[in-house]
Amino acid sequence: MSEGEGEKTRMTCPEPMAWIDRCLVESLDCIGSLRQQCARIAEAAELLVGTLAAGGKVLAAGNGGSAAEAMHLAEELVGRFRSNRRSLPGVALTADGTALTCIGNDFGFDETFSRQIEGLGAAGDLLVLFSTSGRAANLARAVQAARARRMRVLLILGRDGGPLAGRGDCELLVERRDTERIQEAHQVLLHILLESVEQRFAKPS
Repeated sequence: MSEGEGEKTRMTCPEPMAWIDRCLVESLDCIGSLRQQCARIAEAAELLVGTLAAGGKVLAAGNGGSAAEAMHLAEELVGRFRSNRRSLPGVALTADGTALTCIGNDFGFDETFSRQIEGLGAAGDLLVLFSTSGRAANLARAVQAARARRMRVLLILGRDGGPLAGRGDCELLVERRDTERIQEAHQVLLHILLESVEQRFAKPS
């Protein structure tokens, strides 16, 4: 690289402090917009808590970063979020690599979650799906399988919700374009839902 090329590169790179500040402002703005959905978030919390209180279990799924959110939900239910309480039934359909590769190899990637729901889901259970776009075919098949098992469905979506929009019993939508901002807001929503579980099931101090 010539000296001139290096200077050009330095001139076109964003100034670090301004870039970091912009990221933080965008994130705060996105998370702050969730305040407009307080009633819907409360509805989602009641669906989750009601399922667990009635003896149902929670199956969760998503792709990529959203798969991590599904695993986060399940491990906090089985383990704990903040306070000691009894273990609650949460299963991340993204967690078992042998099941995912077996189903993907034998039935195709679109069936990775629906096949597990056929085997693990039951009436009264809840399927929670995380998706930044709502466009994944395997999530659409998962909803179909859940309905066939008479399960309820909670959708936590981004952008315009895609083809999944309108297919849940309750839906939380982060209407942004940037995947990272959507995922940040999804984690805030997840923590609020887990807090609602904690309030219902935590042992009194």
